[in-house]
Amino acid sequence: MLDFVAALHIPAIVTMHTVLRSPTPHQRSVLTRLAGLAQASVLMSHSAAGLLVRDYGADPGRIRVIPHGVPDLPLVSADGVKPALGLGGRDVILSFGLLGPGKGYELAIDALPAVVAAHPSVLYVILGATHPDLIAREGEAYRHSLVAQVKRLGLQGHVQFVDKFVDMAELTRWLEAADVFVTPYPNLAQIASGTLSYAMGAGRAIVSTPYVYATELLADGRGVLVPPGSPAAFSAALATLIADPALRARIGARAFAYSRRMVWSEVGAQYQSLFARTNAATSRVPFAMEVAAGA
Repeated sequence: MLDFVAALHIPAIVTMHTVLRSPTPHQRSVLTRLAGLAQASVLMSHSAAGLLVRDYGADPGRIRVIPHGVPDLPLVSADGVKPALGLGGRDVILSFGLLGPGKGYELAIDALPAVVAAHPSVLYVILGATHPDLIAREGEAYRHSLVAQVKRLGLQGHVQFVDKFVDMAELTRWLEAADVFVTPYPNLAQIASGTLSYAMGAGRAIVSTPYVYATELLADGRGVLVPPGSPAAFSAALATLIADPALRARIGARAFAYSRRMVWSEVGAQYQSLFARTNAATSRVPFAMEVAAGA
């Protein structure tokens, strides 16, 4: 990849979905070199941009923050969407994404018994196929462990696994049918999350562990952050939101308003502007020669 970018005769722009807080020496070397070769590096949060400058020595003048894109969805009531998915009369909590231990679903499941005791209509939907890399290593062992956890806690009928990769139309229906969205991720260094972004774009009330991306995006009342590894705290947050539709609506509306800058048309316009500025600022000297001269 580095050879390819260095050989280009046109300016390169790199979008970094992830910037690691604790990289291996090789990972640090690759990312540092890539940021040096690119005319601009796009980060999806201010936290990631600061990390790239502070820990990787990137030039702040060549960094742009453009948010994770989300579909431009209307803000709708979950109750109007639930019947089409067979969820009528249920209080729906949702997580989605490729299944794997990094998602922390164990924490959300451990939090459910207390929520169900107060709100017997609660249903936690875990939407998504198992990550293919995990399938290759250990098959469906992780999914089976979650199913066993559900049985051990007596939560049959309150947890639904939807074991498939869904298209955008179906994903939209699930998002709009959710009363609460959860990202119980254990990795507090996580610097971006498409699932969190999409839930904000749908105007859902969100409960999350305070990983870096969630802390930034859910600030100012746009979501609820709970301590990592605390089922009791997670239970309390979920029970409060399930019991208070007006609170859910207020939090969801704040998230929805914030996400308007993240819809694909806005993100596309920001990239278009960046491309135009980069082209205008780039000299006619071949890019590979510029890199060589600066090495």
